[in-house]
Amino acid sequence: MEMDQLYTELILEHNQDKRNKRLLDVFTVSEHGHNPSCGDDLTLQLDVENGVVKDAAYTGSGCAISQASASMMIDIVKGKSVEEAFRLVDIFLGMIKKEVTDEAELEELEDAIALQNISNMPARVKCAVLAWHTLKEALKKENA
Repeated sequence: MEMDQLYTELILEHNQDKRNKRLLDVFTVSEHGHNPSCGDDLTLQLDVENGVVKDAAYTGSGCAISQASASMMIDIVKGKSVEEAFRLVDIFLGMIKKEVTDEAELEELEDAIALQNISNMPARVKCAVLAWHTLKEALKKENA
């Protein structure tokens, strides 16, 4: 199986998987993100306890890339410290900008590495980064 095909399957899988697309009963911070250029819209909820992302979920609508990216991101940051979550956001955004190319760093992104080639499709970049920018804003609120 070609890598591109594997990555496409991962994106479709995460887009269809609804375990991270839900409302949290308990959350400490909520942040809304919107991409006016294509209509992607999401609300991210985090339950942060003692500096650790205990749980996270999102609701909203958008293209497969934005929804898959949000789901992948949540899988990665759950159980991580706020500082580690910030670092993972920076790695992901750096990957999209082609500034982070170190394989060991990129492997920390787990399934989200499937979005690496989105940087070659400028119209889709905003779709892929929406959830990550929203997470960054939510974490800033949490740390305030």
